[in-house]
Amino acid sequence: MGLSENRVVVVTGASRGAGKGIALALGATGATVYVTGRTRNEGDASLPGTVFATADEITAAGGQGIAVICDHGDDAQVKALFDQVEREQGQLDILVNNALLVPDGLTLPGPFWEKPLGLQAILDVGMRSSYVASYYAAPLLIKNREGLVVNTSSFGGRCYMHGPAYGAGKAAVDKMAHDMAVDFKPYQVAVVSIWMGLLKTERTQLVFDAQPELYADMEAGAETPQFTGRVIDALARDPARMERSGKIWVGAELAEAYGVVDINGKQPPSHRAMLGDPTGYNDAVVE
Repeated sequence: MGLSENRVVVVTGASRGAGKGIALALGATGATVYVTGRTRNEGDASLPGTVFATADEITAAGGQGIAVICDHGDDAQVKALFDQVEREQGQLDILVNNALLVPDGLTLPGPFWEKPLGLQAILDVGMRSSYVASYYAAPLLIKNREGLVVNTSSFGGRCYMHGPAYGAGKAAVDKMAHDMAVDFKPYQVAVVSIWMGLLKTERTQLVFDAQPELYADMEAGAETPQFTGRVIDALARDPARMERSGKIWVGAELAEAYGVVDINGKQPPSHRAMLGDPTGYNDAVVE
């Protein structure tokens, strides 16, 4: 069956960026969407956006947005999140593991030993947090004997992108999707990793706006944060989605297969030719 009616969804890390866009796209289908984040008030973070604002936009779009302040570096808070979902909804259909701590210095040039040691924090809220959220979500996901888990990832799981800490985190959630799919298969819960392209988020928009002439081509080909949410919606509706379980999918290619376009009507390009494919490493470098 396709997961299309009365969905209950959890999207982690949804105060802004990819998580917010995914949550909005899924909320527009009428779903009840729990969105997590640490930003309670505007101005608490260096970038705009709060978990409550995201929830309000979901509700305005036709879904039901429910904001949950949650630090995904704290396992007790993650458990409390899924306890709340069980108490309030009694089910969970889709989990999107998107929470990611972007440490200062991630995009600095140079080898990893010349960058802050703190970059390894991305392995905590990112890699580890995806495992913990899936762990606590599992009893709810298997309850209805159908469901979907999506790990948001990138080409950095295979090519060199921002250094080994970033690459290790992305490669880990890709492999996690493969192995969790084995355990979830008897319960008809699909698990995939989706490689997103360059996203037009609040963070990248600042870069684009600072040097518009330099980044005009990149901005034109960038995906909106809602695009991946549209892809996830199509995958959830696919009665044959179990055939895609345990694999890494390039979001733009999966969209093309499902006939999904971005909110601007465009078909974002796949970066496979430049950055490699899910089956092996290459020599591509993105700084």
